[in-house]
Amino acid sequence: MVYVLALAASLVNALTSVLQRLGVQNAPADATLRLSLLTHALRRGVWLLGFALMIVSFIVQAIALHLGRLSQVQPILTTELVFLAAILAIWFRFKIGRREWFGAIAVAGGLSGFLYFSHPQYGMTPPPGWRWVVAGGVCAAIIVVAVILAMRGPRWWRATMFGVAASISFAFTAACTKVVSDYASADWTQLYRHWQTYALAFFGALAVFLTQNAIHAGPLVASQSTLVLVDPLASICIGIGLFGDDLQTGGAAGPLEALSLLVAFSGAVMLARSPLISAMKEGERLEPQPRRSRSAPLPEAP
Repeated sequence: MVYVLALAASLVNALTSVLQRLGVQNAPADATLRLSLLTHALRRGVWLLGFALMIVSFIVQAIALHLGRLSQVQPILTTELVFLAAILAIWFRFKIGRREWFGAIAVAGGLSGFLYFSHPQYGMTPPPGWRWVVAGGVCAAIIVVAVILAMRGPRWWRATMFGVAASISFAFTAACTKVVSDYASADWTQLYRHWQTYALAFFGALAVFLTQNAIHAGPLVASQSTLVLVDPLASICIGIGLFGDDLQTGGAAGPLEALSLLVAFSGAVMLARSPLISAMKEGERLEPQPRRSRSAPLPEAP
């Protein structure tokens, strides 16, 4: 059930990415890191639909995190690129080629291998306060540095750095979500008593804001691949460092886990560089594709 819920969250995340990309594609170039980017998005019906799906994805992911472990659920979100490629192929009539097939098989096989060999075991819930301080401090520092680095450089670099900041925000939000979901299952009326509830709201909103900047700052191939790859890695680290999740690393298990992750992430990068996804470049007005293109034009957002 945990795996099914995580896969469902990945599918909804892929739909959200497409809809929100359409919602901010025509925003002014100087809207980066400004509230005007969100006000522009809020006036777009397609972005609002994507935001509604984001809420659905959060609920499904919260249930998965409540039933499973952070280091178990979050890596499965890498399959978002597989679903994204499928959506672009079906919705926008792109042709599925060898790159897409190999990438999808590598992601599925690599993740299956990682979960099988690592066999994540439960840690502690909730973690002690000092662990929260260390984890929160490290995450906040990485977010700040990434945002500073995103202020200059080529567009692909800015999209990547904003993607890193958003990924760390999502990973810490997932950690808060796991604890809050446990509190909610015991007595949801007392959620306001726990600081993790407010941290979830803050970092969740920050993650959404940084994601819009990542999508707006440069090509989707840069922002989306970063969002999909960094989030699971950060979540695995948080699961081990904060919750004390135990991954089986003795004997051949450790190298096989690393190899499985390498295969999965290589497949994700292969998908991210696929024409199906790289055609969705941010910052360019979507126009009908040339006749020689394999794809149909992406529709304008309403």
